[in-house]
Amino acid sequence: MDWKTFFLNAEGRIGRRDFWIGFALIFGASLVAGMIPLLGALISFALIWPQVCINAKRLHDMGRTGWLMLAPFGVMVVCTVIGGLFAGAGALGAAVLGAADADNAAAGSMLAGMGVMSVFLGLGALVSFGFVLWIGLTPGQVGDNRFGPEPDRAAPFGAGAAGPAPSAPAATSPSPSASGAQPPAEPPANPPIVE
Repeated sequence: MDWKTFFLNAEGRIGRRDFWIGFALIFGASLVAGMIPLLGALISFALIWPQVCINAKRLHDMGRTGWLMLAPFGVMVVCTVIGGLFAGAGALGAAVLGAADADNAAAGSMLAGMGVMSVFLGLGALVSFGFVLWIGLTPGQVGDNRFGPEPDRAAPFGAGAAGPAPSAPAATSPSPSASGAQPPAEPPANPPIVE
C-alpha cells in the first residue's frame, strides 16, 4: 500500500504497527501546524481526513465498520455541551450574585461552573484517548473479512506498492562432470575445535 492510498482512502485494512506509524505522523504534523498562525488551522483541518482513513482501516481490520469512530466524537460533543451548560450556569450565577454585592459567592459560582465543565471535557478526552488505544492495541481478525484480505503484518510500512519481491531462483544440485569426477565434499557443519 502506498502513502496516497494509506492516508486518503478509507477502504481496506491496516495492522496495528501501520496504524501507529500513521497516527504518529498525523499527530506530529498537527503539532507543527499548530505553531503556524492561519495556515496551521487549515492544515489541521485538512489532516482530519487522513486520520479518518487510518481509523476506518484499523476498524476494518478488527471486523468493524468505520462508522464506529463517530461514537467517541459523539461523546465528546455531548460532554462539551453539558460542560458548556454548567459553565454558563456558573457565569449566570456569578452575574446574579455579583449584582447583589456578594463577590466571594460570585467567584465561587463561576469557579464551580468552570470546574464541572472541566470534568466533562476531561471525560470526553478520556473516551477519545481510550478509543485510540482500543483500535491501536486490539489485534485484527485473522484471514480475510468483509473489508478485504488480511494486511501483510510482516511487510514494512509502504511495502507491496510495487508488487511482490522477486523470488530467488531454485537451487540446483551440482552434477558430476563429464569426466566422471565427483563434486568436492562439503566441509563438516561444525569443525572440531583443536585446543
